[in-house]
Parts: sequence; C-alpha cells; structure tokens
Amino acid sequence: MYTADIRKPLVLGGKTYTDVTNDICRPIENKPTNSWWLGFSIAVLLLLVLAGTLAWTVWEGIGTWNVNKSVMWGWDITNFVFWVGIGHAGTLISAVLLLFRQKWRMSINRSAEAMTIFAVFCAAIFPLFHMGRVWLGFWPLPLPNAFGSLWVNFNSPLLWDVFAISTYLSVSLVFWYLGLIPDIATIRDRATTKARKFWYGFFAMGWNGSAKAWGRYEVVALILAGISTPLVLSVHTIVSMDFATSVIPGWHTTIFPPYFVAGAIFSGFGMVLTLLLIARHVMNYENYITSEHLEAMTKVILLTGSIVGVAYITEFVIAAYSGYEYEQYAFANRMFGPYAWAYWTMMFCNLMAPQVFWSKWARTTPWFIFVISIVVNIGMWFERFVIIVTSLHRDFLPSSWVMYHATWVEVGIFLGTFGLFFTCFFLFAKFLPVINMAEVKTIIKDKE
Repeated sequence: MYTADIRKPLVLGGKTYTDVTNDICRPIENKPTNSWWLGFSIAVLLLLVLAGTLAWTVWEGIGTWNVNKSVMWGWDITNFVFWVGIGHAGTLISAVLLLFRQKWRMSINRSAEAMTIFAVFCAAIFPLFHMGRVWLGFWPLPLPNAFGSLWVNFNSPLLWDVFAISTYLSVSLVFWYLGLIPDIATIRDRATTKARKFWYGFFAMGWNGSAKAWGRYEVVALILAGISTPLVLSVHTIVSMDFATSVIPGWHTTIFPPYFVAGAIFSGFGMVLTLLLIARHVMNYENYITSEHLEAMTKVILLTGSIVGVAYITEFVIAAYSGYEYEQYAFANRMFGPYAWAYWTMMFCNLMAPQVFWSKWARTTPWFIFVISIVVNIGMWFERFVIIVTSLHRDFLPSSWVMYHATWVEVGIFLGTFGLFFTCFFLFAKFLPVINMAEVKTIIKDKE
C-alpha cells in the first residue's frame, strides 16, 4: 500500500523504542565527557564569581552598585526582567503546545522546562539583593508577623512580582517533575549500582508503568497545562506593570503587557535554541532534534520578533500623537541621546536580524540559527536596558540628570548568574534525560 508522506517524521534514523531508551540514557549512564567537564568547570568558575560579588554587595552595601537617586534601577532590574523573559518559552512549549497537540514539542519540552526553572532562580537573585538587607527578604511575603502594623502593600506592583514569580516557579517545577517520573523510572530499572537504584527509585515515586498510572499521568498533565497556560500571559504582564503603572515618560503605556509577553517568548525561544543546538551537537541528538524542530522554533522567533518590532514603532506613534513633550523627548533621547548605541543595537538584534528567518535556508541551517539565537539574547537584554536606563537618567528636572554606568560588582553578578544557570543545566544534562523518552516514543514513525 502506498502512503503519502505529508510531513517529515519528527524522529529520524529509523529508531526503535530500544534505540530511544539507549540513546537518551547513554549520557546519564556513561562517565562525563571532556566537553561536559570543560563546560561545567567554566560554569562553576562563573558561579564562584556570583558568590563573591553577592557577598561583597552584602558586606559593603548597595553603594557598590552605581544606582543613584535618578537611576534607582540599573543593571539589577534589567537582568531581573531579562531572566524572567528567558524562562517564558518553557511554559509555552510545555503547556500551550501540549493543549494544542503540537507533537514537535516532545523532543524539546524537557530542556525548555528545565531552562524555565533555572532562569527563575537567576531572576529571583536580583530583587532579593536589591533590597539591601537580604536577611529580611521574607518581608514582602504576606506572613503573620510580630512587627506590629508591618504588612505588605498589596497595591504595589513589586508585590505582584512576588506572587507571579513564586506561582510561576512552583507550577513549572511540578510540571517539569511530573514529566520526569516515567523517565526516572526507566533509569531506575536500568541502574547497575545500589545507590543509583535507590535514588532514582526514590524520585520515581513508585512508578510502575501500569495503564492506571499512565491514565492519571495524562490527566494531571492536562490539568497542569490548563493551569500553566494563563501564566504565559500573566507573569510577564505583571512584570510589565512595574513600569506601566508609573508616571515615568516612556513607561506609562498600555502597550507594555502584550509587548512584554511577546518579548519574553521571543527571548525564551532564543535561549532554548542556544541550549538545544549545543546539546544536539555535543550529545549526538540530531535524530531527535531535527531540522523540523529548528524550523518550527525559528518561525516562532520570526513571529514574536515582528510583534516586538511593531511595538517599538507603536511606542513612537503614541508618543508623537499624545502631544506630551516629556514623552516625546524620552523617545527622541532613546534614538539620538547618549545611549543611542544601546537603542540601535536593540533595534538591529530584535527587529532586523530575525527577519532572515523568512528564508528556508536560514530556518534550517543549525550554525546560522545558533548565531541568530545569540543575537536575539543580546538584543533582548539591551531592550530591557534601554527601557529602564534611558527613561530614568533624564528626569523631569534637568538638575537631576545623570549618566549610569555599571560597576564591576554589577557586571560580576550578571555574569555569575550565567554560571548558576549553566551549572544547573550541566548537572541536569548529566543526571536526568534532556529529552522526554516516554513522549518521543509515541511519535516514532510507523513502518508499513
């Protein structure tokens, strides 16, 4: 019987169920490669930089940063919004694409979910240490206390961040762990040492692969996907409210919520591509993370990058139409002021560079996609920097105008968060399967 191939298979190489298990478990069961040790060592060194600069900040105070009365938010909140955005693709790939039954997500969802959790860890560092007194970091939580009338301000968008990020982390963590349980049980059953069998058995939570277990697994996955889907919109919407509810020119605009959500998905997919292309090459996963996956993700980047570009242009139209001279000056200052280099870097990286993905060659060439993914990550960091610093360094009063430049401590903390992120990711890649074995086995092409 002749069967027409409407779409290319999502798993190449004629893989069987046994092949999938062996290929994905191989990095976990074998000794770490030299490439893994090299990458892990660099990540740990950066993690030590993070520990040192944070310790210096606590010991000496926030004065070690270059924030001042006008630019009270500098690299710190820029990096906070950057890392929260990085984590957005994980929830989108896991929850939204699951609800829409998009099978191309199955080879990439595990890494994206892990990336979300690690990115939120990095993001949480910045507002915590920006408070100055880290040991009082529990004060923003609405907990019963013995401090008299002290209570959190529920009108503050900064408190909304606490609820949004903590909810985002907890739901993402449960979703990620739920998907790991069948694969952890597989590693448990293949374990050759007592220690591995015990620990993987402990985290497998008694999974036995029965029909009842799979039925409950799928029900819970759909419920969590339904709960997680609003987070794609709500989390970065709430982060945008930190800016939109203020009266700072360049911030108080209703376009910020959809603009920030699109930008978060844009930057998140950029980081997913960066990580997956490295893992695909180093771990020989070309048969599982195929050109079809890369093309689908680049199309999302093209769409969200175009939305972000339209938002950039819309901001200028709104400012011009408003007749509000302070708003008009804020955007003119972005384009032609002392930080114009940051603005035009942002425009090139986020608006112009992704347009190459209109080309089929660009969407399916791994090395080129990797380069553009790095460009996207750089551009989205500059977007947050432009929004925050260029809007604050020129106040309503010319007497308070200042220039902001990050100190070595701020730079060290930012670089150190990459150390935390990649240390977590390398450990994840060594001890847990980076591809969901159970789901990938459901999309192996049938043979006639």
